[in-house]
Amino acid sequence: MTSRLPTEKDLFFLSIALEEGRIAARSGEVPMGALLVIDDEIISRGHNMRESLNDPTAHAEIIVIRDASKRIGRWRLTGSTLYVTSEPCPMCAGAIVQSRIKRLVFGSYDKKGGGCGSIINIPEEERLNHRVEVIGGLLAEESRELLQGFFKALREKEKVGARTLFSY
Repeated sequence: MTSRLPTEKDLFFLSIALEEGRIAARSGEVPMGALLVIDDEIISRGHNMRESLNDPTAHAEIIVIRDASKRIGRWRLTGSTLYVTSEPCPMCAGAIVQSRIKRLVFGSYDKKGGGCGSIINIPEEERLNHRVEVIGGLLAEESRELLQGFFKALREKEKVGARTLFSY
């Protein structure tokens, strides 16, 4: 899965994505953060907003891709790197390929819903017209702890009967 070794810059930018994940958690969102970088410049950064926007597509990756495209005035994000706290789902992996992102760097793998190697591998699918260089598992422990802590706290709130943003 890993196309090449990560760099110090990859660690730096992924740590910023983790900060975005923490912002999401404080807002009651699943703690996923992302940012898009071109030529060592952060073009866009964001986090999950599905609950606050009532939008099933408002994943961190989609929000960042949309914002970056608007900021640079084109949908092709060639030459860019997307940093995400956890392995993107199939929907986001498809958007990453469609937007022509060059590299994807993510934290923890998602064995239940990952679209970048865990279940399927959309970014490196040879039958698609664009492939993305993928580096996964970087700062994985921090990412996993962020997710696990969020869901643990959510379960504790549900135990004591506290109202949450989630209603099923």
